Amino acid sequence: MQEIELQQQMVSWRHYLHQHPELSFNEQVTSDYIASVLLEHNIEIHRGLAVTGIVATVHGKKPGKSIGLRADMDALPIQELNEFDYKSVHDGKMHACGHDGHSTMLLGAAVHLKKNNNFSGTVHFIFQPAEEGGAGGRVMVEEGIFDQFPCEAVYGMHNWPGMAEGQFAVHDSAVMAANETIEIVVKGKGGHAAMPDQCVDPIVAGAQIITALQSIVSRNVAPADSAVISLTVVNAGFATNVIPDEMHLKGSLRYFKPEVGTEANRRMKKVVEGIAEAMGATATLESRPNYPATINTPKHAEKCAVAAGMVAGDDNVHRNMPPSMGSEDFSFLLNASEGAYIWIGNGEVPEDQPQGGCMLHNTHYDFNDDILSLGASYWVQLVTNILQ
Repeated sequence: MQEIELQQQMVSWRHYLHQHPELSFNEQVTSDYIASVLLEHNIEIHRGLAVTGIVATVHGKKPGKSIGLRADMDALPIQELNEFDYKSVHDGKMHACGHDGHSTMLLGAAVHLKKNNNFSGTVHFIFQPAEEGGAGGRVMVEEGIFDQFPCEAVYGMHNWPGMAEGQFAVHDSAVMAANETIEIVVKGKGGHAAMPDQCVDPIVAGAQIITALQSIVSRNVAPADSAVISLTVVNAGFATNVIPDEMHLKGSLRYFKPEVGTEANRRMKKVVEGIAEAMGATATLESRPNYPATINTPKHAEKCAVAAGMVAGDDNVHRNMPPSMGSEDFSFLLNASEGAYIWIGNGEVPEDQPQGGCMLHNTHYDFNDDILSLGASYWVQLVTNILQ
């Protein structure tokens, strides 16, 4: 895409969205702004799926199949520490994952394709709320997005700090991991800290559980597979001279293969209950599924790689990068439709300063404006290739 005016508009759109971040299912200003840009360019829109979601539709000059392109819209509950003029105006809210850039690239592609619709078929541009823990993708599927807007395939894209500007990564299969929230309650018998023999200390039992859980992945998951168990919240006690009655632990389980998740849960339950019993305590484990794994359809991953290569050069398309243990609710769309999800380089992360290309969910993160045109061009090329 060589339209200088559109490139400048995209930067303006992105800065507005960055300045006005909103959390999951509350993206009303964001949704209104995106809708206003679409309507200004006479693009057909449908609003209301998953509360604030938008589906915009552009028809080609000839009939044909339909595909979906998706971008997420929501921000994170993070206090922004950047000082540029378009920093967040909302305390405690920040576009720290680049969804402002994702929405802008999709907007740019929609505007371009509306004016240059020499293709056969239909493109549905999906602006999805609540990716950051709200499972907006699941809600859109449950509310019938693919019934109202049938798609032969659906495609997504996420910026990737640490990968050079001008590059893409395309995975043939697994891209992002499934995740589950782990909650463990260890119950003992409280009492005076000077008399532990008269108590059942849940903290000692809980500490043993934390350590033992780390052996599950190393000794129960095949080396060729991947899984992570991280205990990240520990809560027990209220005074230095009191052994408490309970200890509460929370954390995360991540994996790609469902059978790995099932086995990890089985082993965790045995470890938690067995250690507690051996130490005279009791313990319960609850593991709550959040997002399934994001798994590409190989033939659609190939289409993405071809399109990315056409706009960036084949040498700038990585085909064998390791998948991420992070999670993404685009997985719900891929479970309901074929498709693929790729990464676009946001730029290398400087070691000596936090500004610029910071990692995702960082208080100094900012989306790289220089890749807006490349991302929009990728979308246009993908549509052009598929809807010939």
